[in-house]
Amino acid sequence: MTKPGNDDLETTRVSSIEQLRAELKKRSERNRAYLIVLAGADVGKMFKLDDGEITLGRSSRADVRIDDDSISRFHAKLHLTGHEVQIEDLGSSNGTLVNGEKVTRDALKDGDKIRLGETTILKFTFHDKLDESFVQKMYDAALRDPMTGVYNKKYLLDQLGEEVSYARRHRTKLSLILLDLDHFKSVNDTYGHIAGDHVLIQSTAVIQALLRTEDVFARYGGEEFCLVLRGISVEDAGIVAERIRMAIEAHVFRCDETELRVTVSIGVAQYDGASEPDGLIEAADSALYAAKRAGRNRVLLKYDT
Repeated sequence: MTKPGNDDLETTRVSSIEQLRAELKKRSERNRAYLIVLAGADVGKMFKLDDGEITLGRSSRADVRIDDDSISRFHAKLHLTGHEVQIEDLGSSNGTLVNGEKVTRDALKDGDKIRLGETTILKFTFHDKLDESFVQKMYDAALRDPMTGVYNKKYLLDQLGEEVSYARRHRTKLSLILLDLDHFKSVNDTYGHIAGDHVLIQSTAVIQALLRTEDVFARYGGEEFCLVLRGISVEDAGIVAERIRMAIEAHVFRCDETELRVTVSIGVAQYDGASEPDGLIEAADSALYAAKRAGRNRVLLKYDT
């Protein structure tokens, strides 16, 4: 015999399960549109997109303002209606590209990459109703080296592929710098790994102070770092590299009571307009190791890439 109240309890339980399922389904829907900055100023920054028309540009009156001189004041417009999103170029000077193709107006899909002007790349995506700061932290973790805060190798290789494709298509200059801290193993062996970590962190700060916003600076591995310089010839990249070498040589590295100095060897190469990204890395790597063989603490340029 069923006890009084059991029917009500069962009804409540089933109703609660259905409500839970509905809530879980609602939370799992990827129904919020975002733009995420992959390259250029404010990498990792997210812009939540609401329904309606949204302008992109460098004007302070643009709905999504991007600080990039190669972008027009009102460069492009997004048209959002429900789950449908279209992008329209507004007669910009340098064009709007979606996945490498120049567009006048085009529908966007989740994951599409949008290039505005010469340096800014945005990713269009849908996200669920997670907290935005958490999503930003996830993207930041995917892009950055956890110790130094500069880009990681994966991001570097992805971005270099984009830059090589752009340089090939538009016949623009592109240079790459590979640098390696000299005798870094002896720093760890003599002063300890904590001191070595301080040297890596302080080195990146010294280098970043000398770079443009659009330069891509990444930790390539261990004590080796890489710089991708858009629109820069190998000679001008060599000047940047020499400034870096001199700044590192002059810097006093400190860890608690310890003071030490280090130097850096640097290889520089320019994209030849035909080879793949690996070829540019190999050319800079060849110049780097030639600099090391020549005595370290110097910059060498590779001209025949």
